[in-house]
Amino acid sequence: MSVLALGLNHGSAPLDLRGRFAIPLEALGRSVQGLRNHLARAAPEVAILSTCNRTELYVGLPPSACPRHAIELVEPSIEWLARQGGTSADSLRGHSYFLHGAEAARHAFRVASGLDSMVLGEPQILGQMKQAVREAEGAGALGTTLHQLFQRSFAVAKEVRSSTEIGAHAVSMAAAAVRLATQLFGELSQTRVLFVGAGEMIELVATHFAAHEPMSLTIANRGRERGQVLCERLGAQPLALAELGTRLQDFDVVVSCTASSLPLIGLGAVERALKARRRRPMLMLDLAVPRDIEPEVGELDDIYLYTVDDLALQVQVNGERRQAAVLQAEQIVAAGVHGFSHWLEQRASVPLIQALQRRTDDWREAELAKARRALARGQDVDAVMEALSNALTRKLLHGALAELHSSAGEAHQHWMDSVQRMFLRPDSHRRH
Repeated sequence: MSVLALGLNHGSAPLDLRGRFAIPLEALGRSVQGLRNHLARAAPEVAILSTCNRTELYVGLPPSACPRHAIELVEPSIEWLARQGGTSADSLRGHSYFLHGAEAARHAFRVASGLDSMVLGEPQILGQMKQAVREAEGAGALGTTLHQLFQRSFAVAKEVRSSTEIGAHAVSMAAAAVRLATQLFGELSQTRVLFVGAGEMIELVATHFAAHEPMSLTIANRGRERGQVLCERLGAQPLALAELGTRLQDFDVVVSCTASSLPLIGLGAVERALKARRRRPMLMLDLAVPRDIEPEVGELDDIYLYTVDDLALQVQVNGERRQAAVLQAEQIVAAGVHGFSHWLEQRASVPLIQALQRRTDDWREAELAKARRALARGQDVDAVMEALSNALTRKLLHGALAELHSSAGEAHQHWMDSVQRMFLRPDSHRRH
């Protein structure tokens, strides 16, 4: 099969290692083109999915490619990805996975459906996958194989979300964030909450906090328009990112999730904030990959720092309902994998079908030309038609009969079964 998936995620690699491989959205198109150039000899289709929890390469080959050609792309793909993260290929192998054929399709379908997410059913991944597809298309790196893979992924995800309760568990990450805040501060009515970023995760967490009516909500975001929209919806106050260092002491809870490649909140800024707060505790939730908050901040007294991995461990859902939803979703995924595998198999046979049609057309044209010459010489029409039909029949049966005569053992039985299916099926003589 001509599809492979390769990468690392929250299950295979720790947070700080994942952060080294995270690709910002604005660089995704260039990265796709860079990977495709690196694999240029095979001229593959390429797409890259990069989120907080995973960086994955998807590679597709034409139907004429044999499985060996796909396998040969694994090592250069690992080498390219390792170079992006500034590590060795050997180091990366210990934290990565490689999937081929039907298993690659199953993985893509599970990712799109939220089944492979740190928080079961989280909705952001589907939008991130669609963005990855748009970037691959924009780079001219998406062809028929990966287009089918992703479109079928989206269809499976839609069915999973509409037919199961998987989506009901997606809010658990946001709920866990609020639960941590209430454990530390009790009622949230006297707390001031700062959100850094304005993406989907921040919107989800902020909505949960807003429902508990804290004293104030503030949103700091680089893009003014999106931040303003979220402020208006939640009744929050805007804050310029440039003011973050001087205003940090004003907040009891800080939730950050941006696409910054470097930490936005450093140890020194938090130390100054604590001093200004006279050691009143702060809850800091860093949901970004790479980190938005320097990890050393967690070592400070009176600071309670949780990463996205820490928060996932806090998530608790009803086991029986969760398991039932997962089983139902996995059945939908399995049906999708079967359909995609069948499509790939059918597509792989297209060159053979085309060659067969060309060969039979050549035979037909050659025998028609003979028949026309015979008729021009005045030969009997019935005799010419008889000769035409006999010649075509001999040509069509020649290969099968030759194999039956020359084969032995298992090969002979194989050809007997094949000839039976091709020419002697019960309905093969019927007229339609």
